Amino acid sequence: MKTNKHIIYQTFPRLFGNYTDNPVKNGSIGENGCGKFNSYTTRALESIRELGITHIWYTGVIAHSTCTDYTAYGIPKDHRAIVKGKAGSPYAVKDYYDVDPDLAENIPNRMNEFRQLVRRTHDAGMKVIIDFVPNHVARSYHSLMKPAYIDDLGQHDRTDLAFSGTNNFYYIPGHRLELHFGAQEDGFEYSEFPAKVTGNDCFNATPGKNDWYETIKLNYGVDYSNGGTKHFSPIPGTWYKMLDILLFWTGHDIDGFRCDMAEMVPVEFWNWAIPRVKSRKKVTFVAEIYNPELYYTYIYTGKFDYLYDKVGMYDTLRRIIRREAPSSDITACWQAIEPVKDHMLFFIENHDEQRIASDFFAGSAQAGIPGLTFLALLGVNPVMIYNGQELGEKGMDDEGFSGLDGRTSIFDYWSMKSVRDWANGGRFDGGKLSGEQRRIRESYRKILTLTKNEKAFSLGHFYGLAYCNKDNPYFPSERMSAYLRKYENELIIVFINFDNREHHFRTIIPKNAFDVLNIPDNTASKAKELLSGEETICSLTRACPYQECMPAYSVKILKIRY
Repeated sequence: MKTNKHIIYQTFPRLFGNYTDNPVKNGSIGENGCGKFNSYTTRALESIRELGITHIWYTGVIAHSTCTDYTAYGIPKDHRAIVKGKAGSPYAVKDYYDVDPDLAENIPNRMNEFRQLVRRTHDAGMKVIIDFVPNHVARSYHSLMKPAYIDDLGQHDRTDLAFSGTNNFYYIPGHRLELHFGAQEDGFEYSEFPAKVTGNDCFNATPGKNDWYETIKLNYGVDYSNGGTKHFSPIPGTWYKMLDILLFWTGHDIDGFRCDMAEMVPVEFWNWAIPRVKSRKKVTFVAEIYNPELYYTYIYTGKFDYLYDKVGMYDTLRRIIRREAPSSDITACWQAIEPVKDHMLFFIENHDEQRIASDFFAGSAQAGIPGLTFLALLGVNPVMIYNGQELGEKGMDDEGFSGLDGRTSIFDYWSMKSVRDWANGGRFDGGKLSGEQRRIRESYRKILTLTKNEKAFSLGHFYGLAYCNKDNPYFPSERMSAYLRKYENELIIVFINFDNREHHFRTIIPKNAFDVLNIPDNTASKAKELLSGEETICSLTRACPYQECMPAYSVKILKIRY
């Protein structure tokens, strides 16, 4: 059984260290500012680690297309028609071998500043994850920083062929790319001939606004125009190029990769590449996967360590928190992934999703505490939080390209008020946080720390109680959940109230739970509530339900020693 529980903190450097008080809609980097690698000071990293964090996922590290002009530093300017927002999408990579110049204090020294960040993170006792974007690149892709012995992507492509096993891209021969909504740059429209296939598998020359029009799809040897036939022998050149990129970053002391849209890349590539990377260094691979039918394949054939559990656990918890589904739905959710549960990455916020506290989700940061607790303490698999989640960030800003949608924009230069207040001018003492924000952050710290410090959570057995109480009239199964975790002589009962009101309830602990977990029947023992520290005497018996009372949006974590 795994013993090393990963607690991942996703953070977007462009936003993290930006302390601009009043950013303007559609503002430039000069108007709105930008966070830097150096913003993650030793004190900032210590403050993050205090939450119980083991890994930091630095999002948007690799150089990507942008409207900011860096031609003075030898970096070609991007046409604004193929850039989303002023800052650009971090998933439109323009040079796999470079870091984003936005994030450097001294732009010519940008790679060294990133190396120093990696070193500081390690010194703070945490590991480093960065994005690997394998399915697509920016339309302006051209590597200036690649090693001299490596050919650039597309350098030797036959552009007169829609598909070739030796091409790095897919083409639409005889057709010019048409972006009817695209802006001009100094009077010139963006020109691309022949058109390349757009990153979200848009195989025509006129991608729309809702397509990933700023990107082009990479060719791993799959001929989609002929039924998806696979041309994997000889090994496609794209495979070798992408392996070189992974090894390049592994050589920069990276500890893991979050692989964007991994399911859009053939599983055979991952089966080939991941073991080769791990033979150099033990790194963690996390896949963004949205199709549950592919979970088993990408774990056991693709060799991934962990997969997103978005359409299962995230979507279910979102519906429960929003009172669109009963809490009893969770049981079927975790049962469905039982064979691969240890490999599933749980979260209720990330850069793609709406903030819990936003008006589009729950409208309250406290409403997310039950969901966080359920995910964090359920199993030994990793859990992730998104920068600002622990502060109740609302994401209710109209930043520009992103608009007012309950998300924190990844396309605009912007600043998060909650993070500014926590950073307090770089002191990272939370000096400007409200009392409510402090309580939310402290709840996150306690819950996440428990996942590592309590052996029942990091090593113990699990026994769900929600199913056993589905027909119990004294247990509000529509709005509550409960489960047991057991390790040696320690038993922990987790009660979770998803409701916006108080509940008095009685929980049946079935005879089977006593037998399977070897729980002494009707034995008085000292019990400690792990969040409040309150101690009582408790006795569990198969003869009578356990009685409790819980406030709205609350959790109780009761530890009993025998």
